[in-house]
Amino acid sequence: MSIRIDPDICVGCMKCTKVCPGSLIAERENKAFIKYPKDCWGCVSCVKECRFGAIDFYLGADIGGNGSTMNVSYEGDILNWNVKKSDGTVRTIAVNSKDSNKY
Repeated sequence: MSIRIDPDICVGCMKCTKVCPGSLIAERENKAFIKYPKDCWGCVSCVKECRFGAIDFYLGADIGGNGSTMNVSYEGDILNWNVKKSDGTVRTIAVNSKDSNKY
């Protein structure tokens, strides 16, 4: 499992570097980058932390992703999990962050 950080979207806030449990994300030229993509644990902490949608998580075939990617965008308290399938279609799963730990 791995992530991709788009330097054109990254604003350099570096919040992702603080939440990566493997310390795999670093700073280069005021942008985040992943040092060792193959070592990514797939925890998606960085994906959830990025409020700009600059980090994509690859959904492998082993979990039914078949080349899909996922990132997150925010609309107030709503956390949108955006899954882009290999055919270009996008499915969004909206979660209210105020209710996410309710159950």
